[in-house]
Amino acid sequence: MIQRLQKIMSQAGIASRRKSEELIKKGLVKVNGKTMTIGDKADPKKDKITINNKPIKVQKKVYIILNKPKGILSTVKDDKGRKTVIDLINPKEKIFPVGRLDFFSEGLMILTNDGDFANSIMHPSYNVKKTYLITLNRALRKNDGERIRKGISLEERKVNVFGMKQNKEQIILTIHEGRKHVIRDLFAKIGYSVLNLKRIAIGNLALDLKLGEHKYVRKEWLKENIFASQKPKQQES
Repeated sequence: MIQRLQKIMSQAGIASRRKSEELIKKGLVKVNGKTMTIGDKADPKKDKITINNKPIKVQKKVYIILNKPKGILSTVKDDKGRKTVIDLINPKEKIFPVGRLDFFSEGLMILTNDGDFANSIMHPSYNVKKTYLITLNRALRKNDGERIRKGISLEERKVNVFGMKQNKEQIILTIHEGRKHVIRDLFAKIGYSVLNLKRIAIGNLALDLKLGEHKYVRKEWLKENIFASQKPKQQES
């Protein structure tokens, strides 16, 4: 079947569609020896597709949930040799994280080699919310809590809050933002520091893994739990 190259690449577990487009723009993707551009298509069953002169292979789709510890990078590899989420799992397949948690944050992550599924989690149009447990450097004042609930703008774009509970310096916050350091920047703007940040749910999928633990799950189970219109569900048994 003829498909856009970035879709083929994401299905092969090379990277997300966005990252695949970057590889195409850099001129690293060829079909039958010809350098491709954005918008070009190919048939993965008939055409020879290479990235940096290495052929790609469509692999079995895998879906993994992970409780990421602090001090681990949410990336495939690091040029400084620091430990990544891939090192924690050591998979046979080429996988990539669906969204990120920063180096000093922990909690629920999804990793896969299914680019289409990753896009359904990350793209804003799907409105997949993420819930975080946050510890601040001091108790959140009532008026500051109201400011957050109403929405605070970062870089001229409002951060919409879909749920918030507070108990002094501990906050449970639900948003669907994916911008880098968005939560830390949100609280910094009103004079607070985030001491600890933990993602405890993606959609309705609740974190129920020990720190550093990962688990292979079925795509159908993952979709059902993330997109279900009910309370967060627990991990697959």
